[in-house]
Amino acid sequence: MARLQSPCGVTVLGECVADAFTDTARSGSNELVLRALPGGGPANTAVALARLGTPTRFLGRFSHDAFGTLFRARLSDSGVDLTGSVTASEPSTLAVADLDEAGQATYTFYADSAADWQWTEDELATAQWTDSACLHTGSLALIRQPGSSRIEDHLAKAREYLTVSIDPNVRPLLVPPSAYRERLPHWCALADILRLSEDDLTLLLPGTSPEDACDIWHAGGVRLVVITLGGRGALASLDGLRVTVPAPAVDVVDTVGAGDSFTAGLLHRLAALGHLGGRLDGLSLEDVTDACSFGARVAALTCSVPGANPPWADAAAPEAGLEQPVPHA
Repeated sequence: MARLQSPCGVTVLGECVADAFTDTARSGSNELVLRALPGGGPANTAVALARLGTPTRFLGRFSHDAFGTLFRARLSDSGVDLTGSVTASEPSTLAVADLDEAGQATYTFYADSAADWQWTEDELATAQWTDSACLHTGSLALIRQPGSSRIEDHLAKAREYLTVSIDPNVRPLLVPPSAYRERLPHWCALADILRLSEDDLTLLLPGTSPEDACDIWHAGGVRLVVITLGGRGALASLDGLRVTVPAPAVDVVDTVGAGDSFTAGLLHRLAALGHLGGRLDGLSLEDVTDACSFGARVAALTCSVPGANPPWADAAAPEAGLEQPVPHA
């Protein structure tokens, strides 16, 4: 299969989720009013990439229901190409978010038999990514059957032509961490980039330091491991060479979508620096630092507004101050 000359875009494969938040101003003792916002880790990453200016395609399965219409509109309005996505008869996935005083979200999921996990071999066979330099996936779509095994097979084929990026995004309320631990060695053999959170690390390798975890995953085949550390920034390890980048100071409204925005910023900068498209040959620790610093900035801006609402390119530019408002979709 021939690739187009010098592709620089990113294809994202995964789920959309409706994030429902309690509307306290309109709720009462006998009524709970929820405000539903379009989300889902892979969809958030695709939106952030497109808003930053990276040519982005999203491969998803959209339900016929009202949430499916909402998902399509958000992605399209952000500039995401939906060629290759599927219109499905199954329902959309719903996550009800509970925010603590620090804006940290925990979720209750309604996801059984949802559209996101029902990928067929025929659907994936027609999925388009040959004009992209990177295929990014992960989260629930990569772990929930029956679609997850087919996505893994798809990654193995795509890896011959482009860089593979994976974000496990562990969701223990839906899938036991043991299931992620079982599949992670296989994902490491497929991935060039592994981005995960400190919470993911705790669930995947309990009691293991970030540095030791990086070495384990390098031995499994991953060249670049990035572990985000919340307000402490991120640790990046390139073949065992490590750097820690700080997180910009920001007034946190909530952390919804922060990790997804970090991933988008990271991939956006790696694409701009010409490092996506293969096995990261020629990638230096200096460029990793640059990309992770930009990812931390994009994540901080996302934390400064409600919900998974990543910034557009003008607000994310280094010359734009963090105090500037982030344009909304």
